[in-house]
Amino acid sequence: MSEFSRRRIKIVSTLCLLTTIITIIWFFIARGLDMHELSNYIGATAPLFILSAIISRKGSLTVARFIYMLAFNFSVTLTASFIGKAGSVEFILMFAMALPFVLFSFRRERLFIAIFSGLSMTFWFLLYITDFNLFTTTHMDPVLAGRYIYPISIITTIVLVTYQLIYFSLINAGFYSKIHNQREMAIEASNAKSRFLSMMSHEIRTPLNAITGLSHILGDTNPREDQKPNIEALNYSGKILLNLLNNVLDFSKMESTKIELDPIPTNILAAVKQIKKIHESSCLRKGITLELEIDDELPIVWLDIVRFNQVINNLVSNAIKFTDKGSVTLKIVKEAATNNTIIIRTEIIDTGIGIDEEQQEKVWQAFAQASSSTNRLYGGTGLGLPIVKSIIEAMGSTVQVESEVGNGSRFYFNLELKLASSRELDQVTQKKVHDLKGKRVLLVEDNQINVMVGKQILEKANLVVDVAYDGLLAVNKVRDNEYDALLMDIQMPVMDGYTASKEIRRFNTDVPILALSASVFQEVKDKMIESGMDGFIFKPFDPEDLLNKIEEIVHK
Repeated sequence: MSEFSRRRIKIVSTLCLLTTIITIIWFFIARGLDMHELSNYIGATAPLFILSAIISRKGSLTVARFIYMLAFNFSVTLTASFIGKAGSVEFILMFAMALPFVLFSFRRERLFIAIFSGLSMTFWFLLYITDFNLFTTTHMDPVLAGRYIYPISIITTIVLVTYQLIYFSLINAGFYSKIHNQREMAIEASNAKSRFLSMMSHEIRTPLNAITGLSHILGDTNPREDQKPNIEALNYSGKILLNLLNNVLDFSKMESTKIELDPIPTNILAAVKQIKKIHESSCLRKGITLELEIDDELPIVWLDIVRFNQVINNLVSNAIKFTDKGSVTLKIVKEAATNNTIIIRTEIIDTGIGIDEEQQEKVWQAFAQASSSTNRLYGGTGLGLPIVKSIIEAMGSTVQVESEVGNGSRFYFNLELKLASSRELDQVTQKKVHDLKGKRVLLVEDNQINVMVGKQILEKANLVVDVAYDGLLAVNKVRDNEYDALLMDIQMPVMDGYTASKEIRRFNTDVPILALSASVFQEVKDKMIESGMDGFIFKPFDPEDLLNKIEEIVHK
């Protein structure tokens, strides 16, 4: 019984019973027309249809269908041969041709469909080439056949074909309804995931904004020389934490959208100098060493350093996690160079547990690790390497792995990068002097720590800062005061940023509104624009980016 669905068993048994009824009707018609020989033949097929119904209900569907198809084709052809062409009984074979598509599975039983559809066509062809003398040369009077049998056979054909059409329509309607329901469920699941990720993004990015903001403030308040490396490490750690958060968000996007790169002039040696300081404490706890072998002569290149650091940190973190003795080495060296480009090789080498050759492809799959024991012993989400793979492929390369169980692993990739000039690097790295003195801004933010950090950054740039702790208070303040710009948080009590912006736009269409959001999803961006905001910057923000954006919208 388990081989066939209940639906298919019901279809076969129902069709057998329907055909039995039609056969009995034809039996009495033949009797009424004194065609006793034909009625005997027709009567003999009725038990076969009943037998098919019984066998199908017991689960022997293949035998039942064979008996039914043979009996049906034979009875129709026999009846057409006795009655003759004038009765048009052979048209019922149209139903028989399509019947296998109803009775048999197109995926598993295509041969049976071809055999029985071909059988009906063969009988029809034999009737025509024998001038309906296939089983007998004695035919019914053509006048009687045309007057009585023709309308009955046409009606029978129409009933059977209509049955098929209704059946297929119901099947298709059910199929598309199921697809529609599954689609709606998938959309709802995707929306739920987006809402969850948006909420988590906001909850994590809000305190992270304070970490990066305060580290910037500390670095800007003339720290002692011995404090500078610690502040830089704190700032860099905030960026690493942001990268970890981005791993989750990147995974949610990388299946459907391409990773976007933002290359800038980069000094690789300076950009990765904090790697050792960030990860050294983890190495010391495990009793292993972290070695950096970075070519001192690497030129300035165009590189998305945020994504590059995301890759390096994922690979170095993995290497440290799976290494209990020995060392982890990061190597970045020049492979080749032309007048305009350079190929650099990046390698992360460890002396850890290694990866079995059969499992080396598996580690690139999302949420997968080399083995279940690996997950139990070392933890992790299994997202790091899939994201590394996606980023490196977006950069036009592929990441490779060489590993031996018990002897460690080596992950490596080559990047072909365009050369940049020192002047281009200076333009990116030099600290811009902002012309914002005396400009008045309203900071709309409900988080006290973010207010403290934001005020210090803005006031240090000579901005006059007013604060509103919810959207409704912001609307009232804008109604009563003049501001050069509004910095509007999105998720707030009483009235959110979207509603507040819409309310403000009812009576003030000139004041620039810059959204401060911890969510990075496209639907959030679209909603910001619809609410009348002029731009947005995502938390945790780089203070320089924030000031640049304020200066841009204020002077515009």
